[in-house]
Amino acid sequence: METRAESLYDHPKYYELVFGSDWKAEFDFLEACFERFASGQVQRVFEPACGTGRLIYRLAGAGYDVRGLDLNPHAVRYCNDRFQRHGLDEPAWVGDMTDFRLRPKADAGFNMINSFRHLLSEDAARRHLECMARAVRRGGLYLLGLHLTPTRGEPMEEESWSARRGNLGVTTSLKTVSRDMKARREVFVMTCHIYTPTTRSRIDEEMVFRTYTADQMERLLRRVPGWTVAATYDFRYDIRRPIEIDAETEDVVYVLKRC
Repeated sequence: METRAESLYDHPKYYELVFGSDWKAEFDFLEACFERFASGQVQRVFEPACGTGRLIYRLAGAGYDVRGLDLNPHAVRYCNDRFQRHGLDEPAWVGDMTDFRLRPKADAGFNMINSFRHLLSEDAARRHLECMARAVRRGGLYLLGLHLTPTRGEPMEEESWSARRGNLGVTTSLKTVSRDMKARREVFVMTCHIYTPTTRSRIDEEMVFRTYTADQMERLLRRVPGWTVAATYDFRYDIRRPIEIDAETEDVVYVLKRC
């Protein structure tokens, strides 16, 4: 089996399969939040760190006006090519989620799968939330999904999942190799085993995330004017079952409302 020490983000076809197979649950949850929590109609939607556009593509198909940005040019090209193939305008551009402007403003934004934690400093996290506050109209929403580090109980150290489309299959594992709560750094190794009828290969990638306890996330949100927490959910994406964040909470989606 060929092993490659490179980034999954540079292989949009694999990335789309690894992170895009459960898009329907997220899509339904987004629409339910738009309906329940936004003031006024949600039509213009924006995704920072949009990757391959797995969600904005489906939202565009449902009639939303969508836009997105991502640092990775391979992912942006993949996203825009898919829109072009289906006769849609290119929605994505290469950009930094801590330094952008959006005109006209969005009715809602979302960042669902920990991309926020790639911002490794408090300043970068704050600048991102400030950019989003300028990008979303009053009464609009920002749905921000991430894993917190629990302060009671043992955190989840490893997870794995599989996905298949046609003749392509990918089995992915994500394992914590170090966690420094003082430095606010968590290092993971993500391993993807990629299968086709005639080939097998493996991608190993080290990923560094910023850590957040529930209290640290609460303090950050208080420091950025313009947002209130309308509700919190977990990664079951069940609009009927909001959660209360406590010391054991790990996966959470903050429904932030622009005030």
